[in-house]
Amino acid sequence: MHRNIPTCSEASTTTHHKNRDHMKLSSFRLSVLGSLLLTSSVLAQSSSTAPQSAQGRAPCTAPESRQFDFWIGEWSVLGQGGSEVGRNSIKPHLVKCVLHERWKGKGGLVGESFNAYDPIRKRWHQTWVDSQGNLLLLEGGFTNGTMVMTDKDIPGKTDAKAVNEVTWTPAEDGTVRQHWRRTTDGGTTWTTVFDGKYVRLPSESPVSAK
Repeated sequence: MHRNIPTCSEASTTTHHKNRDHMKLSSFRLSVLGSLLLTSSVLAQSSSTAPQSAQGRAPCTAPESRQFDFWIGEWSVLGQGGSEVGRNSIKPHLVKCVLHERWKGKGGLVGESFNAYDPIRKRWHQTWVDSQGNLLLLEGGFTNGTMVMTDKDIPGKTDAKAVNEVTWTPAEDGTVRQHWRRTTDGGTTWTTVFDGKYVRLPSESPVSAK
């Protein structure tokens, strides 16, 4: 079988090119490795500072974010006649940035809400959904010792005169009153939808509203 065998000169030239190509490849590999190490370092620094806000402070630590903490707990909810109408569980989630409500009424209604303070708009927001297909969006704030939320200014309302307003007021004895009222004539007359007194279940202790 015929094979082309390189001469000494050709072999020397080939070896020189191989050495030069090897040096280029090694240099390239070192460059890539350096880039990867630099990227890993940057990502590690970004990861370590991720929980911090743009102001360099951990999220949801402003005093306003704690205004609704008085609602946290396990509750027996009493109606106007003094009998229990349901149980409600309010727990903080997502690094205490969200209050998660889980309601179970004596009549079978089950509902949940998510409550959070928006530091950009400086407003509290609640989204409520329940087992009857109801959706209620509320916004407002803590004023004169009471959390007040309404859907008056929620975008997309088809009837500007129909307004829901819900208030939560903590008492000195650790109970909380929740009053939900509704108007269909822009506020001229109001109808109470729900008026309940929250009483902490045994082993529960009050959470300061300050």
